[in-house]
Amino acid sequence: MAELIHQLIEQQTDSALNSAALIYKEQTFTYAELSSHVSAAAAGFASLGLNPSERIAIYLPKLPKTVFSIFGATQSGGVFVPINPLLKPNQVSYILQDCNVRILVTSSERLKQLSNILSNCHDLHSIILIDNKKGSIKVQHAINLFNWDQLMEGSSHHTFHPRIDCDIATILYTSGSTGRPKGVVLSHRNMVAGAKSVVQYLQNQSEDKLLAILPLSFDYGLSQLTTAFLAGASVVLMDYLLPQDVIRTVARHHITGLAAVPPLWNQLAQLKWPPEAVKSLRYVTNSGGAMPQPTLNNLRSALPNSQFYLMYGLTEAFRSTYLPPEEIDNHPNSIGKAIPNAEVIVVREDGSLCSPGELGELVHRGVLVAMGYWNDPEKTAERFKPFPKQNSALTIPEIAVWSGDTVKIDSEGFLYFISRKDDMIKTSGYRVSPTEVEEAIYSSRLINEVVALGIPHPTLGQGILAIATTDETLDTEAIINHCKKELPNFMLPHAIKKADNLPRNPNGKIDRKLLRAQYQEIFNAS
Repeated sequence: MAELIHQLIEQQTDSALNSAALIYKEQTFTYAELSSHVSAAAAGFASLGLNPSERIAIYLPKLPKTVFSIFGATQSGGVFVPINPLLKPNQVSYILQDCNVRILVTSSERLKQLSNILSNCHDLHSIILIDNKKGSIKVQHAINLFNWDQLMEGSSHHTFHPRIDCDIATILYTSGSTGRPKGVVLSHRNMVAGAKSVVQYLQNQSEDKLLAILPLSFDYGLSQLTTAFLAGASVVLMDYLLPQDVIRTVARHHITGLAAVPPLWNQLAQLKWPPEAVKSLRYVTNSGGAMPQPTLNNLRSALPNSQFYLMYGLTEAFRSTYLPPEEIDNHPNSIGKAIPNAEVIVVREDGSLCSPGELGELVHRGVLVAMGYWNDPEKTAERFKPFPKQNSALTIPEIAVWSGDTVKIDSEGFLYFISRKDDMIKTSGYRVSPTEVEEAIYSSRLINEVVALGIPHPTLGQGILAIATTDETLDTEAIINHCKKELPNFMLPHAIKKADNLPRNPNGKIDRKLLRAQYQEIFNAS
């Protein structure tokens, strides 16, 4: 059984080696071919002098070479850092600097966009271009530029650094409620255990074919790869433009498993599903926010043969709970119970257990608990703390994830999500830092002061509302145009309002709670 994530591919038996593992457009890679490409990528990385646990960043959309790089990085003894392809150069620069990336895998077009920020990435020594167009690009002299094919073909004999399951496998960057994104550090053990747990409750088999439409920088998206490869199933890579494209792909490839976030499910629920899709789709999963009840009802009506798994998770523990399909009608709005091989409890501020119906903080313990935040001991200490129920005779504390989310538990042990304790904005399945939005608006120099808030939205989970003060007329169009240069689309404000002043609490900070209450219905009313 696999202990390291690249072994998920290597462990496939002889009978499975000729089965389809990865599908992209007209390309199909068997497990044998996938393993060969991953090994070639690992050898290529090793040939660049990669040391154990050094970071390899991957700034690409969902492509076969993205997958080769992810698993090749860990096979070489390195750590992969998948960067959301929607991020802008300054955001990419922060990640490259924060975790001291040594090798960057990207395309020539994306590298051109990064040309002005690479001088700040002092640890970066090599860039690999997957489209083999290095001849038309100039980079600073300290960085070596390589073509993918040239590097992979010339790097067949290399010794890889030995790894064990508690070594770092990846760093996934997720936005914090204050300041820059945080790098969640996950071990091989974390990721393999997560795949085993998911395969168990979704009952994945080698006959399954999963559609990967979520970003691979998102733990929920990355899980589609690890889940499929553990089960010996097939995974289809897709970057869609329109929701209808997703349904067509489900029908064309006879997809059996589809994972998405609420905003996309809201769109898919309004479309007609062809008979081929209705017949093939064995299950669907939802995470990244609650699926609205009308959306769930429409989908269940359109997909009568599919099982629906409603899930809750946080990157710091991968996945925490799921609601079995047979319990949806019995416990509407519940996020279910703990996934296999995890324990989830609800506690008061003093760490004591909450009674049924009492609001408390969700705490997750077990093998899925991440290794903390990269190079951030202060934030790690806030979120990763001793498990409150530990046996007093054990002298080494067991660390659990304290989610920061308020939930309640009923008398049968089913959990219900109430709210987030921090100021994180969760929109379209993404976690957005209000500080990043505010900084982008401030840089426009078109306002005096601004605050960004997450306000309930009928289809997005939360909409991003910016409230600004200015001595002039508020030019919302100019602000949005400026933000488009600084932020990906999912971080753009959905509304900008002018205020005479921003209320403050006794500590002098902007009173976000009061503002949220004042604007609670702004998106429902529009």
